[in-house]
Amino acid sequence: MSKEAKILIVDDEEDLCTMLKRLFERKGPYSVITSNSPFEALKIVKEWRPDVVVTDVKMDGMDGIELLRRIQDVDSYCSTIVISGFGTVEMAVDAIKLGAYDFLEKPFDNTKVLHTVKRAVERTRLLRENARLSQAVRTEYDFYGIVGSSPAIQEVKRLIEQVAASDETVLIQGESGTGKELAARAIHALSPRRKKRMITVNCAALPENILESELFGYEKGAFTGALQRKKGLFFEAQGSTILLDEIGDMPVSLQTKLLRVLQEKEIRPLGSTRDIPIDVRVIASTNQDLEEGINRGTFRADLYYRLNVVTITMPPLREMRGDIPILANHFLKKFSVQFQKEGLNFSEDALVCLSERAWRGNVRELENAIKRAVLLNESGLIEARDIVGTGGNNGAIPCGEGFMDFLVNRPYGVAKKELVTRFSISYLKHVLNKTGGNVSEAARVSGMERQALQRLMRQYGIRSADFKSH
Repeated sequence: MSKEAKILIVDDEEDLCTMLKRLFERKGPYSVITSNSPFEALKIVKEWRPDVVVTDVKMDGMDGIELLRRIQDVDSYCSTIVISGFGTVEMAVDAIKLGAYDFLEKPFDNTKVLHTVKRAVERTRLLRENARLSQAVRTEYDFYGIVGSSPAIQEVKRLIEQVAASDETVLIQGESGTGKELAARAIHALSPRRKKRMITVNCAALPENILESELFGYEKGAFTGALQRKKGLFFEAQGSTILLDEIGDMPVSLQTKLLRVLQEKEIRPLGSTRDIPIDVRVIASTNQDLEEGINRGTFRADLYYRLNVVTITMPPLREMRGDIPILANHFLKKFSVQFQKEGLNFSEDALVCLSERAWRGNVRELENAIKRAVLLNESGLIEARDIVGTGGNNGAIPCGEGFMDFLVNRPYGVAKKELVTRFSISYLKHVLNKTGGNVSEAARVSGMERQALQRLMRQYGIRSADFKSH
């Protein structure tokens, strides 16, 4: 144990505390604090954060069971070992059920005590390291649903963080399936308006007259069928954010009214003679080239310039192929849980095909392909043929036996890159499997620096935790 572990001993018998303290400090790299009061012990846990607490069951004022509960509320990763005397074994068993790591019955053997504490320290450190790594993975790969670590995605995340705190209008551009709505939700989630629900309107899904009444609302009797007053979505978004999805499909007549909303910060419901002030942040998204729309006369130039205060462009999947393994594993975990098929993995061929397939529908198409593969899988391993599925390969690289035939018909540089990708994924998975997910050992076996191995693992979306025995 390279780093000194912190042990807290809690018992109202001072002699026992002294004996255990001497034992631990003599036999291991331990820093030990003792306490004869469970109330004082709880304060020590809050301030010192020990790796292991060794506590008696029977104590005045608060028994070991209650202390265990309170420790778990303070630090759920801390391992608690319960000491039980004659007649308290049943209580100790109850403690195990409540989450204690182990219990020791008095009188106990010193060797057993040392062994139990050593394992408890290892457990605590493993839990804390897993929590740290999980947080790191979420920070690096998953940003409010936006998954990936490629330069293009990092730039998107940077822009979102920069604009989120302001009330400026944001225009999100990108092909269908690139995650434009996710970007809008990330902006809202990081903004001061996040406590209120974001309103989303699909401008392409509604006819002009319905879209107008939905956005701005109407007064009773404003038109045939208007039997009561309707507030409208801009009014509902007061103090929040409204996403105008597929703004490029909004009729020109409504674009004029939207421009006035952006300029004057007020709306006028249909059939009304008065304006209503609004406090709404507007985010617009489109898969169209709005400048081309201006040239065709289908989009107002003044509205475009008003919307285009900050532009975020969501990259297509073909420009972030390094993120495909990360995305694929993200969706695999999601749908494995949804369909109760946990434990699924991708074969090397499947990951290669995923990385090289032409995903014309971008992330949405990839997500649907993984969903289908998980839903229909019966073997526990998703193969390349499960990914290609039906409907042709959409430009995908052939898999399995056709792979080499494909390579020899490609330029040398391209073929080499594709072969290296397949080799790298296969090699990394085999060496991690051989070392039980131990990255340091895998680096030693492969003759690589640990950091270099980790970079490759991130590049291909490979996690060491997937190779550790549970």
